[in-house]
Amino acid sequence: MGILAQLEVDFDIEIVEDFISHYAIMCENMEPLIIGLNKIERYEDNIGELFRIFHNMKSAAGFLKLEPIIKLAVLCEDVVEEARMLKGPASESFIDWLLLVSDQFEKYRRDVEKDADYFTVLNPLVIKVPFVLEKE
Repeated sequence: MGILAQLEVDFDIEIVEDFISHYAIMCENMEPLIIGLNKIERYEDNIGELFRIFHNMKSAAGFLKLEPIIKLAVLCEDVVEEARMLKGPASESFIDWLLLVSDQFEKYRRDVEKDADYFTVLNPLVIKVPFVLEKE
């Protein structure tokens, strides 16, 4: 039984459909927000919105017990929380890391929608969180 089929067994179909549609929207919105972090005038709003996305992903995936999404969202929420204390713009390494994270969340989205047997293996580069979050 694949990921989607198991969700449909364990939870009400409307809850699963809502998760899939909202998760897809969050995945879609991530990349423009991340790219905008290189502009100081957009940094505060974009980093705040990314924090909200990661927090919402963590909560929604937590309800559905989707462990790979939960773990990645928790990591991202922690890193972005630290970045919220900065004035910006973001460093190139931080933007690149966030784009890598965005790609991983997109892979997870496809895994759910295509009813894959397992989630895609986490890209090991995601674990390499950049030390410098702000452009110097």
